[in-house]
Amino acid sequence: MTTVRIDPPGLTTTRAPFIEEAQQQGQLYIAQPYELYSPANHDAWRRLYARMREPWARYANPRFLQGLDTLQLAPDRVPRLEEVNQFMEPRTGFRTKAVSGYVPAFLFFDRLRNREFPTTITIRDGASLDYLPEPDIFHDIAGHVPMHTDQAFAETLVRFGDCAHLAAEIVAGIDDEAEQLRRVDSMVRAMARFFWFTIEFGLMRVPGQGLRVYGSGLLSSFGEIAHSLESPAVQRYPFQLEWVINQSFEIHHYQPLLFYVESFEQLFEQVGELEAWMRAGKLDHVAPGEPALNELDLKSFLQGATDG
Repeated sequence: MTTVRIDPPGLTTTRAPFIEEAQQQGQLYIAQPYELYSPANHDAWRRLYARMREPWARYANPRFLQGLDTLQLAPDRVPRLEEVNQFMEPRTGFRTKAVSGYVPAFLFFDRLRNREFPTTITIRDGASLDYLPEPDIFHDIAGHVPMHTDQAFAETLVRFGDCAHLAAEIVAGIDDEAEQLRRVDSMVRAMARFFWFTIEFGLMRVPGQGLRVYGSGLLSSFGEIAHSLESPAVQRYPFQLEWVINQSFEIHHYQPLLFYVESFEQLFEQVGELEAWMRAGKLDHVAPGEPALNELDLKSFLQGATDG
């Protein structure tokens, strides 16, 4: 009789009893139960990290590589968030904050404003390393967090949080709920597109090196990081605010259009421009299309307005 070995589910994306229980109990912010990671979870991290080393060295921007050195992530095991925070917080004040799942838009940006990064603790299945429709801890920690050790980039994230609070303040002054939702839908769509084409899929022109990657969606993708810089099918343009906020995108394939900045200082200034446009009403009627915003995201801003 053959004995079939069944590995424990651990904290595998789509197969994590701990996460399911937390969600059922309404717990969004959680602790990282490190002891629940299975050997397969650690092996998935090891394989993901090992295969990204060469692409990072070849395509990532220097600030990301410096961030990797600062964080001293273990290449062979899932990181402990408390260890990540020990290296990151002294640099920029940012901390990771473990979550059980999707964070409504206003809450997400509010956490950034408070120098906390909502962090997924599950990791993709080792049989599906290449594609994941939602974030996992490799995307969040290896893709996003090294950038959070850079002061100018960190201040950019905080300023995004300020924009979210401004949007909530603006709609708080509107009596009609339908008009509140319409206005916040347009403003948040603009913010989401800005975030997508910068924080998630941004490029930077580095003196002496040419275009390099700083967007986390590219930095955590073994296939797309090279495609973003080498494929003739990708259009790459200097960042233009009016274009970005009116440009839709789709998440389930390689991106055909990318924008580059010259520095994180420029990126910070562009978020300031986004805020100014919001105050002036220039984000009240952005082009329709993706991303599609759900009711939970929109109402999170109305709740943020009433909470002050």
